[in-house]
Amino acid sequence: MINVCICGGGSLGHTIVGFVASQEDYNVSVLTRHPEKWSKAIEVTDMNGHLFNGKLSCATNDPSLVVPNAHIVLLCLPGYAIKDTLQQIRPYLSDTTFIGTVVSSTGFFFMAAEVLASDISVFGFQRVPFIARTKEYGKSANLLGYKPSLSVAIENTADGKKREFVSLLERIFHVPVRLLGSHYEVSLTNSNPLLHTSRIYTMWKDWKPGVKYDRCPMFYADWTIDAAHYYIEMDREFQAMLKLLPVADNAIPNVLDYYESHDEQSLRNKLASIPAFKSLVAPMIGNDDDGYEPDFSSRYFTEDFPYGLYSIVKVARDLHFSTPIIDEVYNWGMDMIGQSSQ
Repeated sequence: MINVCICGGGSLGHTIVGFVASQEDYNVSVLTRHPEKWSKAIEVTDMNGHLFNGKLSCATNDPSLVVPNAHIVLLCLPGYAIKDTLQQIRPYLSDTTFIGTVVSSTGFFFMAAEVLASDISVFGFQRVPFIARTKEYGKSANLLGYKPSLSVAIENTADGKKREFVSLLERIFHVPVRLLGSHYEVSLTNSNPLLHTSRIYTMWKDWKPGVKYDRCPMFYADWTIDAAHYYIEMDREFQAMLKLLPVADNAIPNVLDYYESHDEQSLRNKLASIPAFKSLVAPMIGNDDDGYEPDFSSRYFTEDFPYGLYSIVKVARDLHFSTPIIDEVYNWGMDMIGQSSQ
């Protein structure tokens, strides 16, 4: 029996708990701030109507109850919660535990190197395994989309154990898993940190306090040529920076290749047509009568600018590499977050 501890109670946490706990070979627990809200049975329904019935062994806010015996500790957390959680669970980790993150672009590997001992095996996915939404907290979630394959980086681990762990991940998630050569190949990504911020910036770059909009657009279904342009240009800077790092060729495909597109128009059309994304609305608050304004408390702001995009900006600065378009978007986003908190 493999003991898996999931840290965090967001959409991905719920979905992974239900998906993994529905399989016989895994004993799944949750480390959460709200253990009293979790049921013993977690139901996950995918986009085809398939139901996964997960049986949860334990939900607790005490890491000493679930971390010491865990073979895998998987963080499903926003960037701002990662460092504190690593410090909280550090006393209970052993050199036989693999601790990782469901998505690595929020600074996980950089924080783990700072907080954890060098003999602790750490891993992180390049992209999340599922598109997910919580249905009822602590009880159910919707799995809106699968990934056909996953890519993972593993550090502080011998090559043989890396291969064994990759095989275990393939059994858990039921997809091929590719082992990457460097944590940079997952820590730096042109997924959400560029995808989300390019769209956010082009929607609201002219926003000023007090300005309201007459509608709340769909985040992907209403994707624009302008957003596609910024996404492509930010990715060009990103790809050029990667050439200065220990990153294998095509370990992080450029956005046009990844989305099977060839220009701004085809990329716009592709992003607007992805079924799993069509129902997602832009992060706004308000209503039709009074108008809408950006929701600066959304993870599109609190996660993608100060953690995801920040990691790219910081590495570029450390390399003394110029990224003017990325800097333009990053500086605007951080300014908006600062204005909203005043």
